[in-house]
Amino acid sequence: MALRNIRTEDDPVLRTICKPVKEITDKTRALIEDMFETMYAANGVGLAAPQIGIVRQIVVIDDTAGNKLALINPVLTPIGDETAEGPEGCLSLPGYSGIVERPTKVHVDALNENGEEVHFDAEGMFAVICCHEIDHLSGILYKDKAKEYYPNSSEED
Repeated sequence: MALRNIRTEDDPVLRTICKPVKEITDKTRALIEDMFETMYAANGVGLAAPQIGIVRQIVVIDDTAGNKLALINPVLTPIGDETAEGPEGCLSLPGYSGIVERPTKVHVDALNENGEEVHFDAEGMFAVICCHEIDHLSGILYKDKAKEYYPNSSEED
């Protein structure tokens, strides 16, 4: 496993539409392990492949509430029309936060790291993380959807 460099806002790879993964190999699984390691080292709860310069449809998520998974070629569908606004940040936009409106419930279809189909519904923070990470695969950053976008305040001792 290896830590990867997280790309930041000025990197054009973050605005690239990712290609589907055609075959899940040992190399794919090693990439997923690297993504988890990189995400944890940065204290994140999600990471998409373009954030480390890989233009493939892969995201990893660990919301610390028991939802730890890798999603390959994910498709997200909102459930119902209910939305909620909430704060978001991004490992690729360090030092900034924003208020984003997202669906409160979503359905996700994807493959896992073993090539098995996974289907689940997510709500609350888990839904927000799924939306945020899957947006990355289409070159969308949360600030594009933010109703407010602002620098984080720095508190000095």
